[in-house]
Amino acid sequence: MANNLFKWLYPGMQVKRWALTSLLGVCIVAFGAYFSAYPHPYVSSLGVFIFLCGIVFTTLGIGKMTTSLITIFLPRREQDLVNILYQRRFLERGPKIVAIGGGHGLSNLLLALKEYTGNITAIVTVADSGGSSGRLREQFDIVAPGDIRNCLVALADAPGIMGDLFQYRFPEKSELKGHNFGNLFLTALYEVGNRDFRQAVELTSKVLAIRGKVVPSTVTNVHLVARYKDGKITEGEARIPRSGVPIERVFLNPSNAEPNKDALEAIREADVIILGPGSLYTSVLPNLVIPGIPEAIAQASALRIYVCNVMTQRGETEGYTASAHVRALIDHTQRGILDAVVINASVISDPATLSRYRQEQSIPVEADADEIRAMGYKVFSEDIVGVRDFVRHDSHKLTRVLISAIERNRVIRR
Repeated sequence: MANNLFKWLYPGMQVKRWALTSLLGVCIVAFGAYFSAYPHPYVSSLGVFIFLCGIVFTTLGIGKMTTSLITIFLPRREQDLVNILYQRRFLERGPKIVAIGGGHGLSNLLLALKEYTGNITAIVTVADSGGSSGRLREQFDIVAPGDIRNCLVALADAPGIMGDLFQYRFPEKSELKGHNFGNLFLTALYEVGNRDFRQAVELTSKVLAIRGKVVPSTVTNVHLVARYKDGKITEGEARIPRSGVPIERVFLNPSNAEPNKDALEAIREADVIILGPGSLYTSVLPNLVIPGIPEAIAQASALRIYVCNVMTQRGETEGYTASAHVRALIDHTQRGILDAVVINASVISDPATLSRYRQEQSIPVEADADEIRAMGYKVFSEDIVGVRDFVRHDSHKLTRVLISAIERNRVIRR
């Protein structure tokens, strides 16, 4: 203890000089205050001048000492202090939001949502079986890390290079071709951490300094299974949309997968629960067919919102209207899982874009709001689309709609 205190006297700490400056300023203030009360006008005027000089010395010393301490204790130095204070004081007073899903839809939403509240928990599917995730699952018996990685990067406060690093995909000529660095990082932490995937995600969250939390919906190594309307069954998330036959139901193998206790706790404490956006059968529903999760959502006191897709998806939701999406969601779970639905009200009119999607047997989802209201749910029908190379939810438009719904229906104020 005494040794640590003595270290403050080492040269180059850039603290002693400013502490002494502050102390000198305090002495000058006291000296000036004494003479400013002297009855002679010239002496009192000199005292006031000395008093003001003391204030300047004290302020300079305290300011410089504070800057030195901030520079020492904050790894990103003093220029990030405003952002840190903003996150701690403003974002931490935001509502507790749980977002459930997977794929690019969920991570895209999180990018904008983290600017509204720091109390975000992303509950993410781990049933992916394609690409890098699928290969790692086969080799290491690990739950799919890909969607987890995307959400971690979306919520990251770390410098941009860290996000680029975690999303880096090794080139085809490499022996690691197709793998993302982030997937390999999570897998390595899983292997060295007693095969504890929850711990691997928590440690990666610290590395990326994320706002909020990312938790897998289950840590059981599950596979998604689809039963089609012709009675056939396909296992594997990546293979399910290839059948060309309408899906009747999806479920998990094993069927008794245990929900992540962190996910259940977040649902119980949530102010708002958002389902989606994302592929209905391969991103959203894989979380909701885990025993215990739909029941927890139905019992929660939160405002529960489903964000409907803006385009139909080949092999999953061909010919589906917005109400058909909602009906499939309810058929797999229960009626009490929803309070409201967000649907797209804008018209997608770009001919080139529509032509490209038609070649993929995909069209804009019909916004049949009246059908959804007839089912007993509120509808928020707004322009939530961004059209670039793809037709996707515009994360900022969607977040504005969600914030409006939250504040109108729960009157959450900061």
